[in-house]
Amino acid sequence: MKAQVLTLTGTVAHEIELPPVFSSVYRPDLIKKAVIAQQSRRYQPHGAYVYAGITASAVGWGSGRGVSHVPRLKNSSRAAKVPQAKGGREAHPPKVEKVLVRSINQKEKRKALNSAIAATTSPDLVRSRGHVFTGSLPFVLSDDFESLKKTREVIEALRAIGVYGDVERAERSHKIRAGRGKLRGRRYKQRKSLLIVTGNERLIAAKNLAGVDVCLVDNLNVELLAPGTHSARLTLWTEDAVRKLGGGQ
Repeated sequence: MKAQVLTLTGTVAHEIELPPVFSSVYRPDLIKKAVIAQQSRRYQPHGAYVYAGITASAVGWGSGRGVSHVPRLKNSSRAAKVPQAKGGREAHPPKVEKVLVRSINQKEKRKALNSAIAATTSPDLVRSRGHVFTGSLPFVLSDDFESLKKTREVIEALRAIGVYGDVERAERSHKIRAGRGKLRGRRYKQRKSLLIVTGNERLIAAKNLAGVDVCLVDNLNVELLAPGTHSARLTLWTEDAVRKLGGGQ
């Protein structure tokens, strides 16, 4: 399987042989499992206080009163401690000892990553995810792309190869979140745009573009390639990154 290596002006420099990982079998089930396993490691354990709702000095009245045998507050008839009472304990509160981390086998994790990489070469899958682009997949740029220092230069290169429309799509999607989450540090929502995978330099100049993520090929993971467990993200590779995927050949 071959791909065209594009220059910063969008012209074809030469062709490159893609590593076998780009021809892996597409397994959306493994991709979803791997992403959830990775996300689960960020969950924060939380639980209720052990004695919440049961510290009241309440005892039942016993038989002969014509009322239920629920615990009642001293010098009062109000029920306490039981879940159906105001101020009583919660029936099934969250517990800190609950196991939140999902496990995944190493072979499954490796297969999921290979499958997510292969999904980036399918135009139908990438477009079904909502991405906008012109040209053929995968997009491989020359190593000169890694040396760009200004965001303006990165934008010009993305326009030349036909993927900047997806960045504009992500920029238009920026909106305020509905619901209580807007008060809890996640006020805004924005769609994901393209992923830029580099070989040596992290390309800081692209960090301000809407929805764009940049990572080194050594730090590539399934969640970057399939945000929200949805695979086939529009991905831009540098020639050096593709070379490293193939084992440095």
